[in-house]
Amino acid sequence: MHIHILGICGTFMGSVAQLAKQLGHRVTGCDARVYPPMSDQLESAGIELIEGYDPQQLSPAPDLTLIGNALSRGNPCVEYLLDHRLSYMSGPQWLGQTLLVDRHVLAVSGTHGKTSTSSMLTAVLQGAGLQPGYLIGGVPLDGGISASLGGGEFFVVEADEYDSAFFDKRSKFVHYHSDTLLINNIEFDHADIFADLAAIQRQFHHLVRTVPGCGTIIYPSADEAIETVLAAGCWSDRVTFGDADADGDWQYRLLARDGSSFEVLRNCAGELIEYGRVSWRLTGRHNVSNAMGAIIAARGVGVILAESCGILSTFAGVKRRMEVLYENRDFTLYDDFAHHPTAIATTLEGLRSKVGDAAIVAVIEPRSATMRQGIHGDALAQSLAHADHVVWYRSVDMTWDIEAIMAGSAIAWEIVDNIDAMVQRCVDLADPGSHMVMMSNGGFDGLAQKLLFRLDR
Repeated sequence: MHIHILGICGTFMGSVAQLAKQLGHRVTGCDARVYPPMSDQLESAGIELIEGYDPQQLSPAPDLTLIGNALSRGNPCVEYLLDHRLSYMSGPQWLGQTLLVDRHVLAVSGTHGKTSTSSMLTAVLQGAGLQPGYLIGGVPLDGGISASLGGGEFFVVEADEYDSAFFDKRSKFVHYHSDTLLINNIEFDHADIFADLAAIQRQFHHLVRTVPGCGTIIYPSADEAIETVLAAGCWSDRVTFGDADADGDWQYRLLARDGSSFEVLRNCAGELIEYGRVSWRLTGRHNVSNAMGAIIAARGVGVILAESCGILSTFAGVKRRMEVLYENRDFTLYDDFAHHPTAIATTLEGLRSKVGDAAIVAVIEPRSATMRQGIHGDALAQSLAHADHVVWYRSVDMTWDIEAIMAGSAIAWEIVDNIDAMVQRCVDLADPGSHMVMMSNGGFDGLAQKLLFRLDR
């Protein structure tokens, strides 16, 4: 079968493309902007990439066209396939119907931490010899790929609440037949499709309704937004976790302030019993929480907890999740996907715990639909508390006033309007002993590649 994918370079659709290729299909695809790391993965998999949406690519017609949720009416390829009645489907529907219907699905959902937690859970199941299939919205740092059919009963999927396609406004995750559901957290995001937090919670409750009675829902005990969702109806077993001060079934205690070492405890009738310890290269409480969810989910499908801890102690991490791109003369450059005030705050807090009093420079592209609209404006200044200097990239489509948000901030900040000037400013701020974090959920107009070229010189 020839499957053609519109919007193939998105992290989800690119992973779907690799799964279809592994099934033996001929896979091609197109996108408006083709850039690494996904483009490199697709080309390595032998998937033909086409730049742009010229409808000639749909003639002769593929057997099936999968449409990414970034595409809408008016797109030349969309209009052509509708006019010519070509067979089409959303990526999530194809995934659910083709691969997940007969697997034990471990779905990782939530506003933050999905990619990291999915990667951790996949690494644990692989390390335990369970040969899971998986689809992750990122690329593992250990040289792996973002999606694989696997060879066993289990399939780990990053379960996104974003909509499925222009013709299917349900969240992706309702298609996935989840057996083990991990909900990391729920906050307001995706302001382009959700009016408020309640609208997001409604979609999460649709997801909860799909989990069977013999299934399990795992979540942090202190998240009121999740509790509200479950209070509307829950028919599955629940397992909670949190830090040692929380009232969870499982708890963690930091052994290092930066989260690079922690112990896993079980709450047995009020008595905390240690089950394992993790010492790893990651930092931050958010990553410890992500690890707890992965450990508990793996335990639910038969992986001994101490074994999970040992495997995570060697976990390399995921590209664009505080990925170290450059180290020289005591200067370190990181690339991170943070695009929400909570994610920005936890990322910078984790780095601060690691580097102490060293200077931290945050370089931010407010690219997500929610950020571009200034929805989280009031929280943004507070989220930067652990940075010493902030450089904002103001694109032409930004509709809110950065100056108003940052007015009165005790942190040094500035705004740059073009990418070449941004590269130069980053070079100027790359002082020995400092740490610079680039934060964007997109390509940042190629900033990483341009900056690395200048730094290497």
